[in-house]
Amino acid sequence: MNEIRVLRREELPDGYELSEFAFQYEVSAAEREERAAKADPNQTWGYFAEGRLAAKLELLPFHVWVNGRRIGMGGIAGVATWPEHRRGGMVGQLLVQSLKTMRDNGQTLSFLAPFKFAFYRKYGWETYVDHLHYEIPVEQLPKFEAVPGSRIVRKAKDAKLLNPLYEAYARQYNGMLERDEARWRDTHFGKKGMIAVYENPQGEARGYVFYLVRNRTATIHEMVFLDEEARRGLWNFIGNHDSMIAKAELKAPVDDQLPFLTADPRFKQERTPYFMARIVDAEAFLTQIPYAARPDAEPLYLRIADEQAEWNQGMFRVTFADGGTSAEAAKLPEGEMPAESELLSCTIQTLAALLLGYQRPAFLARIGRLRGAADLVDRLEAAIPRRTTFLTDFF
Repeated sequence: MNEIRVLRREELPDGYELSEFAFQYEVSAAEREERAAKADPNQTWGYFAEGRLAAKLELLPFHVWVNGRRIGMGGIAGVATWPEHRRGGMVGQLLVQSLKTMRDNGQTLSFLAPFKFAFYRKYGWETYVDHLHYEIPVEQLPKFEAVPGSRIVRKAKDAKLLNPLYEAYARQYNGMLERDEARWRDTHFGKKGMIAVYENPQGEARGYVFYLVRNRTATIHEMVFLDEEARRGLWNFIGNHDSMIAKAELKAPVDDQLPFLTADPRFKQERTPYFMARIVDAEAFLTQIPYAARPDAEPLYLRIADEQAEWNQGMFRVTFADGGTSAEAAKLPEGEMPAESELLSCTIQTLAALLLGYQRPAFLARIGRLRGAADLVDRLEAAIPRRTTFLTDFF
């Protein structure tokens, strides 16, 4: 007999054993027991074949920022199957179950780090964020004029100090995680490195850098700045390591303009797709997110295709209020379908890419992934704020 359910606490070591095999790492028996004692077994779903764990995934509770608003998100992680059970559709069934669970939990979005993008596209996830990876030789590091009265202060790993800076920075992007104290402690501060905070002449903390110097490389885990002055002060600080390093490495959002600020911008710059996103509950998500202000914003009709989540499949009317900045979405019954000429149509994947701002409606219409009259595409284009997607965390 086969079943899908959450693991019991005594079954968590079986899940760890599967993860170790699938992701090729080892932990001691004592470490397994310690992890099992701290873990929430309700976060691990398993597919059991004849009573034995055959496949599993972890469903993690998060919140992220979208257009400046906090949104519930379910993170998918640790997806693994024993080789003898692969290609049997078990992971697909676990993903469908996760969608139902996330919807029940009020998590209208889901993120994951894919092993293969094409695989998760089949289940409704889509690329939502890229990184720029910089590798800057020390002689090409930017140099700026110091601001009199400002200073860099080395600090301990203190979530209460850093989180207000991080959150103000994160709200500017779509898809950044909200971090609680446990995430700072157990995940972010688990990396080796040092913290340096930039203080302006008024003594206000306006940014920080978390970095590690090793093997003549400054690896910047995270650089957060709330204004241009802080960015320049932090880069001057990194430049002061010139006797110790040959280069600096950093991941940045795709709209970062650091190369333009350097004397020689021809250093290594690579753009790499990172995480995928999925809309779990289209009706709720369309209602939750803020939109661009537009006087007399007209309603939109969206026809959404979603093979894994029947509650997303169908026609939705999006009615705007508050100068266009808020909306009420409602799924229409069969008898209230508008004329074809009034419709915009897309898949759930395309909807995630355009609502999160990873791709614009006009481009998606040009390539055939958003279908409808040009004036309706323009209306949707005007409704969606221009925000860069970014994510500095991993799970």
